[in-house]
Amino acid sequence: MVGRKAIITSVDEHIGQRIQLRRVMLGLSQKDLADVCGISFQQIQKYETAGNRISASRLFEISTAMETPVSFFFLGLPGNTPEETRSGRRWQVADPDSDDPLSKNETLRLIQLYWKLPTDDQRNMIQKMLRALTGTE
Repeated sequence: MVGRKAIITSVDEHIGQRIQLRRVMLGLSQKDLADVCGISFQQIQKYETAGNRISASRLFEISTAMETPVSFFFLGLPGNTPEETRSGRRWQVADPDSDDPLSKNETLRLIQLYWKLPTDDQRNMIQKMLRALTGTE
C-alpha cells in the first residue's frame, strides 16, 4: 500500500490492547518486548495504540516472545466463538469504558502484583482467599 495510509479498525485497536495486556501481565516494558522482537519500543507503542497496523508475521513473533498463542490477541472479538455470527455489519469491539474487567487498569495492576508473588503456594493462597471472599469456594 504505497503512498496510502492504512485505515485502522476496531480490530486493530483490540489487538493492540491485548498486546499491552499480555505485556503488562508479564511485567515487561515496551522496550523489553521491543528488544526481544528486534524492533524499536516506539513501534511496540504504535502497535498498542493502533497507530500502526501489525502484520501477521509480526503478531506471530510477538506471541512467541510473550509465550502466548496468537489466538490470545483475538479473544473477545465478536464472531470469535461458535455461537456468534457475522451479521453483514462491521464488527464492533467492546467500548473500553465498558464493564469488561480486562479493559480496566485495576485488573492490570492486580495481575502484575499476582505474578510478582515468588511462589505457587502464595499465588494459590491468594486464589483461595478470593474464592472465599466471593463465595465461590
